[in-house]
Parts: sequence; C-alpha cells; structure tokens
Amino acid sequence: MTQKVTLQIGGKDLVLETGRIAKQANGAVFAQYAGSAVIAAVCSSSEAVEGLDYVPLTVDYNEKYYAAGKIPGGFIKREGRPKDKEILVSRLIDRPMRPLFDKSFGREIQVVPTTISADQINPPDILAIIASSAAVHLSDIPFNGPIAGVRICQVDGELVVNPTYDEIERSALEIVVAGTKEGITMVEGGAKEVGEDLMIQALEKAQAVIVEFCGLQEKLRDLAGKPKLPLTLPGYTLENAEAIRSTAYPLLEEACFVKGKQERREAIGKVKSDLAAQYAAQLEDENQRKLFGALFEDMEYQILRSSILDKGRRVDGRGTEDIRDISCEIGILPRAHGSALFTRGETQALAVTTLGTVFDEQIYDDIEGDKRENFILHYNFPPYSVGEVGRMGTGRREIGHGNLARRSLEAMVPGKNEFPYTVRVVSEIMESNGSSSMASVCGGTLSMLHAGVPMKKPVAGIAMGLITEGKDPEGRYAVLSDILGEEDHLGDMDFKVAGTEDGITGFQMDIKIAGVSPGIMRKALDQARRGRLHILSIMNKTISRPTDQISEYAPKIVTMKIDVDKIGALIGPGGKNVKALCEQYSVTINTENDGTVTIYGKNAKDAEEAKAAVTGIASDPEVGRIYKGVVKRIMEFGAFVEILPGKEGLVHISKLSRQRIARVDDVVKEEQEIPVKLLEVDKMGRLNLSYIDAIDPQPGGGEGHQEDRGRGRREPRRY
Repeated sequence: MTQKVTLQIGGKDLVLETGRIAKQANGAVFAQYAGSAVIAAVCSSSEAVEGLDYVPLTVDYNEKYYAAGKIPGGFIKREGRPKDKEILVSRLIDRPMRPLFDKSFGREIQVVPTTISADQINPPDILAIIASSAAVHLSDIPFNGPIAGVRICQVDGELVVNPTYDEIERSALEIVVAGTKEGITMVEGGAKEVGEDLMIQALEKAQAVIVEFCGLQEKLRDLAGKPKLPLTLPGYTLENAEAIRSTAYPLLEEACFVKGKQERREAIGKVKSDLAAQYAAQLEDENQRKLFGALFEDMEYQILRSSILDKGRRVDGRGTEDIRDISCEIGILPRAHGSALFTRGETQALAVTTLGTVFDEQIYDDIEGDKRENFILHYNFPPYSVGEVGRMGTGRREIGHGNLARRSLEAMVPGKNEFPYTVRVVSEIMESNGSSSMASVCGGTLSMLHAGVPMKKPVAGIAMGLITEGKDPEGRYAVLSDILGEEDHLGDMDFKVAGTEDGITGFQMDIKIAGVSPGIMRKALDQARRGRLHILSIMNKTISRPTDQISEYAPKIVTMKIDVDKIGALIGPGGKNVKALCEQYSVTINTENDGTVTIYGKNAKDAEEAKAAVTGIASDPEVGRIYKGVVKRIMEFGAFVEILPGKEGLVHISKLSRQRIARVDDVVKEEQEIPVKLLEVDKMGRLNLSYIDAIDPQPGGGEGHQEDRGRGRREPRRY
C-alpha cells in the first residue's frame, strides 16, 4: 500500500512516498522536491557475523543522465564508474548515518540512492540524504535515526534554505549540514571569507530545518514502518577481563605517552603482545581474541580522554591549544612550475602546482549541465605515508579530502579574466598523523604562490578535536587544536577549518556525539581562528605574495583585444589565417566573440611574436611601416607579397632593385621571406610595396629621380 507524507519548504512541497516502487528492498522511499526526484533503497544481507568491530555499510549514490533528459557523452552511452560528484554525495550520506548503526547487527548494509529526475534548478543531493535516511528508518534494519540534511547559503546577505543552483553560484557561504533531532553530526562546505558568527547562525538555522525533516520521516514510519530485526549480541564475554585490565592499564598509561607516532605504536603493541603471550591459551579462541583487542582499545580511549580532561595533557605532551612545529619550503622541484613542502609535526604534504591553458580545463558532463573549471586539486595518500603496505589508487577518501582542500582554496584563486591559466595543484602526502587535508591547503597555497599564481590572500587550515565527559552538553569538555590521528579516532569531533586572516573559506565537521552546544561551537571556531592565524604567520615568512615571474617551463599566455570587425580577418576563410599563424609561431590562438584573443605559446618568444602578428592583422596597414613579407606570386611586372595573413601588396619590378632588372625572379623567388615597406594604399585599397633593399640609402631622399651621371639618364628612386 502506498503511503505519502508532505512538507512545504521554500514554497515547494517535499514529498516522501513508499510502497509503490522497489517493494522487495528492506526499505525504499521515493522523494520529490519540485522537478527533482530520488529513489533510495536499502538492503541488508541475510546472514549476520558475530563480533564485528565495524559497521559494514556501503552507500552508492548515482545519477542517471535520463534524469535531465540527456544521453551520456563520449563513445560509451551507458553510465559507468562513479563520478567524483557521486562519490562526494555518497560520503555526505555515509558520514552522518554510519554512527547510528549498531555494530552488533552484524549484517552488510547497502544504501542505493538514485537521482531519476533533475530539473537543473534544485540540487538532488539533499533529497538523496533525506530519502536514504527515510528508507533505512522505515525498514527492518536497526537504526538510531532518522537523520536529515539541509543546504544553507548566504545569498545577498540572507541565509537561504535549500537554494537553487543559481543561488548557490551567487552565495558567499555554502554548507551542507546533516544531523538528528538532537543535534548536528556533519557539516561540509565552503565560503568566501565569512566570519565565525555567520557560521554559527547558519548552523542554528540548519538545525531547525533538520528537526522538521526528521519529523516528516517519523510520520512516514508511523504509516509504513516495519518491525526492526534483532541485534546479534555476543553470547560470550572476555575471560579474565579484570586481571588483564589491572595488569595492562598502568603499562598502557606509560606507553600511550611515548613521543613519536611509530614509537608510541610500538610501545602499545609491546604491552598488548606481552599480555597476549601471558594469556595465549585463552586467546586461541577467535572470539576471545576479538574481545581482548576491544578491551585494549577501550583502555586507550579512557587513558587519552581522562588525561586531557583531568590534566590538560595530550599524548604527545602538548597543551590543548598548542600546535606542532611547522616548517615550510618552496622550490624543491627543479622543473615544476611551483612546488612546496609543508611539514606540521608528523604530517607532511608535497604540493606541486602546474600551469596549463584553457585546453587543460576540467570538463564536466553531468545532469547539472556541462561546465568547465580552471582550478583543479588532486590529493594522493600513498600507504607509505603511514608506514604501511597497501594498494595504490584513488579511493573515496582521496576524493573527499581533495574536494575539501580544493573548496578551501578556490575562493582565493583568481578567475580566468585575471589569470588566464588553468591551475592544477597535486598534494602528495608524504607522512600522515593528523589532518593531511589541511596540510594540503597550506602546501597548496605555498606552491601556487611559488608558481606566480596571484592568489587574493594566502589560505591555511587546521584540524580541531573535542573531548567531552558524559552526555551533558554543558559538562566538562576540552577543545583541541591540531589533532593527532589518535585524537581523531578516540575523540568526539573532527572539525576542520580553513581560511585567510579575514575569514573562513572551507569547513568540515563530523561529530560522534549528539548535542554539541552553541557555546562549544563558538569556542572551537575561535580557537581554530587563532590556530589558523598562527600557521599563516609561519607560512608568510617563507612566501606571502606570488613570485613576479612564472616559471620558464610554464606555457606563456598572452591576452589582447581586437576590434570585433577584425575577427573575421584574423580567422580567415575556413580558419586559414589563424591556422597559418598557429603553425608559423608554434602557438594556439583562441578568439572570442567580444574580440578577446588569447595566445598560448610554449615560451614567451613564440607568444610575443604571434601577438605582434595578430596586432598587425587586426590593425589597418600603416604607410611607411616595414613588414616581413612572403612572396606569394611572381608576375612579369612584379611580385605579390603577403605582409599579413590575407593581406597582399604589389612590389613593382621597378621597386625590387636600385638597378634595372630584366626578370622579377632574378631578385626574388616564390615563398621567399623579404622585408618590404608599405609605400601607399591607393584609392582602391591596393597596397603598393617596395623591397627594402631597393630603398635609396642616401638620407633625406624623397620620391623622384636622380641623375645617373655614368649612364646619362634619369633613374627612378626605389623604396
């Protein structure tokens, strides 16, 4: 039986429906808002696995081209591997939902939201978040939800809920916020140097809307919800748990504070292996081994948190606001257009900037419409960065971290009108122990400045953490600056903020607890601002403004304006003229309807020579000017010479030499390059030229005749 619930948002109805489509799934919801629609279905495996220490959840968001009335571009006309955008939306859904599943359910869970209608006005990603949560919430899969998502933008000074694509394009702040009725659990977005107060206002507005969306899902569950399946609770406990704890706890208290990530890991591993050897017979059972490992993680959790809350001491000895030592280096790669090595503690990013042309832009073909981007950032996380062996490749984590770094820098990268290059930054993570994405922001800034990219302002990023006591939002807590990997894993919040000295440009937050108060958020944002300014001050000592000259190995781009009525002359019939210029000077020339001409050369010499040629074509021939021409045709009475693409003039036989000549081809040959001077443009627009070698070398000479005393006749002066 079909059930439907409706809520009006922004003058349009948000509709959630179930019971009509995908009825064999554990749960399925059709969600529609204006002309955009998503179907989300969830299934779980039939068999449970006991003792899993993680949630086997997969979210596969996908967009169908037919949703926007399009056929996929390229040779293959079927939707293929997930695009970066689909992976990013999958992460937006996964991150707030994953903590709300119980590990003891023990079954694989797959959520598949599919965009099946797109009006290209209202983004479908928020619909996908809501539909996915609703599908799980009304299904028989245990879930401590629902959750909901909302996009908040500041448009023309006002905060707008779930804006259109056009409003997003014009916004100064864009964040996607997800959470439960109790509080926010995830934030992701970018901004154009907004203040901390505006960010708090946006989060508060988002939370109010999330409560409404969650209420709508509760109504749908009341109408069509299924009874929940039982959890797979373990039927065993860890033997000798108290004896193991009493022996291991004091040893772990010492091991957890060993300096250095690898050294600390080895010290903790030794305590664990020593105890495992002592209880070897017991740990032959796989279930006992799992519980033994879980006990050690629980002890680490308690030790780290109590040390921070009771003593203000972190595992590496820092205080809550202390930032690890930072070093910045630039120009470490000899042929790269720009390079930098940013090191913060045990996190290190090698950032490399490459400058390209308009032909190197990233082209997107998706249901939002075709678009191009001239700023690209790619993030790579090889396994050796954490001292491990693993498979190389680009996974969801790499795409997510790279997107955060890109958004953090994007607002400060100049547009094509100011800097006509395509800019690609690649961040290679060399070491990692805490927020490599923020290291990528810092390294990306340094490398772009080194490459000569005229950034509006330098950008830095910092990762913050939170440790709380109990569930009371007003209870004891500590906000941590520049968190380590352990503090991220065992803490209550991972909170990344990037920005300039004047405001926030990038923002990402994942909260593992409900009910983070506005007071905690304000403190975290203020502490992050102080940390960001500290990092910027260190970066600025290395480089604070773009270098004056771009690399000699970078392409040279020259932009100029010509009269619109000269575009045809530049291009020529069938592109003949512009193709000839490109071939002659080894450049690429791009013309636009407004008369903007962009010349892309492999080096400055080629580009400048091509610019001079374009200038010549776009300007009227100038009498008295000397041109480098090419002989195109030889006639009995003279030679026709092309002085500019598509513009020919005649060098009369009398203007080829100061001496009388019998044949034109005695002096010049076809395709020969010769210097000529434009003598006049006659009433019919014809160009009369003179071979430069035929000009009277005597100064002050004008047109007329001079006496050739040796031959007793008057000879014309030639120019």
